[in-house]
Amino acid sequence: MLTEQQLNAQLKHTLDKTNLGIGRKYEGKVRDNYTVGDRRIIVTTDRISAFDRVLCSLPFKGQVLNQTAAFWFGKTAHIIDNHLISVPDPNVIVAKECQLIPVEMVVRGYLTGVTTTSAWYHYERGVRDFCGNRLPEGMKKNQGFEKPIITPSTKAEKGSHDESVSREDILGRGLVDEKLYSQMEEAALALYHFGNEHVAKNNLILVDTKYEFGLLRGKLVLIDEAHTPDSSRFWVRDTYEQKFAKGEEPDKLDKEFVRQYLAKLGFVGEGAIPGIPDGVKVEAARRYIQAYEMITGKQFEAEVGDVRGRIGTNLHKAGFL
Repeated sequence: MLTEQQLNAQLKHTLDKTNLGIGRKYEGKVRDNYTVGDRRIIVTTDRISAFDRVLCSLPFKGQVLNQTAAFWFGKTAHIIDNHLISVPDPNVIVAKECQLIPVEMVVRGYLTGVTTTSAWYHYERGVRDFCGNRLPEGMKKNQGFEKPIITPSTKAEKGSHDESVSREDILGRGLVDEKLYSQMEEAALALYHFGNEHVAKNNLILVDTKYEFGLLRGKLVLIDEAHTPDSSRFWVRDTYEQKFAKGEEPDKLDKEFVRQYLAKLGFVGEGAIPGIPDGVKVEAARRYIQAYEMITGKQFEAEVGDVRGRIGTNLHKAGFL
């Protein structure tokens, strides 16, 4: 684990944007994508988003996400192929260019969340049919479902909000056909179960997560990221039961820490984004790094300094610049 001094020192070096000057650029909330022929160079920045808004940048966050995603792409290739080709820099993935499927497959194992798209938000307001899933009466926040549920989401353009929908909605809108949706559903559940079994060995619970898929020469592949602290919620396993029994919040290692900080200030996506103190940024970064180390079983290694310059050097060595 990096020291607090190192995390504070990196605050002035966070990677909030890139401009590689190559290919066709698409800027997402967190990742800057550059399409060059049949390759896509994906730079994971240090930006953090919540409530569909980009909030600020956190020290080393992009490196954590990129290396976590690369770890899972390697671990899950036996379940489904993915777009990964190489990792020329701690913040960069070179991937196969795929046709994006405009549907995110969200898998939830627990009734939780603070956003307006979360299962708990709707359940607390009396909803018992959530994205086509019948939810039983009498559940409490952070309680596990009898079995994981899938709540698909439309993949919104930048600046728009994702929309939680049902399987029937997806098929009715013609976003994908039934055969492809079934393949996505099967892959998502297999990935979730595998991920949960793996992190359980390291004292974590994979609470919920989302997957994005694409088509490569007509074949379904996993793209974007997998089981990162951005796309997933992680709770500490050995304290969960005791805290749940007391009605307390679980110990969390994901961006829920930042979401809850903002929610307590009354911000849930609308209006001006409150200022986020350096102390909150550093604590959030610490949790991301701890999640990486617990997920992978490896020590997180990073150096304080210019991320943008290092990326340029490494991409030049790899022949892209």
